[in-house]
Amino acid sequence: MRKLCSFLMIFTMLLSGAACSSNTTNKEVPSTEPQENTPSPVPTENPENQEVSAETTEGISKSLVVYFSWSGNTENVAKSIQNQTDADIFEIIPQTPYSDDYDTVVDFAQEEQRADARPAISGSIENIAQYDVVYVGFPNWWGDMPMILYTFFDSYDLSGKTIAPFCTSGGSGLSNTVNEIKSLESGAAVTKGLHIGSSSSSNPEHAVKAWLDEIGLAK
Repeated sequence: MRKLCSFLMIFTMLLSGAACSSNTTNKEVPSTEPQENTPSPVPTENPENQEVSAETTEGISKSLVVYFSWSGNTENVAKSIQNQTDADIFEIIPQTPYSDDYDTVVDFAQEEQRADARPAISGSIENIAQYDVVYVGFPNWWGDMPMILYTFFDSYDLSGKTIAPFCTSGGSGLSNTVNEIKSLESGAAVTKGLHIGSSSSSNPEHAVKAWLDEIGLAK
């Protein structure tokens, strides 16, 4: 009888051990892998590590030549300034062209002055804010700038810039145009103006160079 009891006890213990071993083997272990639908982290940009160009940090002085020319004399001077300063250039072109006849355009210019007219300009200057120096050229009509120059100054705020005026004429010089520009653009620095006579406008290089040296804008 004792042998039978001992046998039953041993058998019971063996069955219990097998059950424990089976439970341990089938236990689920949590996965350390990311779930399939979980998006991978996207690296964010660090502005402090971005490269900044020298143009952004130091800035580049840029200049622009703006001019109106009826006979071509002022255009010759404008292009000489452009060549000697590596400036960009913009020609003021009226939406309604002036007459090719001298007497007609002279009379019409006087009528525009009396009416304080603002002739429309064809085209516009993009990003004028990028320029530090603006050369402004025109012929002297009736002791003043052509009225289309007033349109230009009304259209653009040149505060903080340097304006360098130049003009051509048969002999009347700059008249009061430099002071007029100072009044129109009170927030800008206006240099001494350049006048070149019509007879010298075909070969203005030396006069332009001397003027650029004098106002401190020579390359």
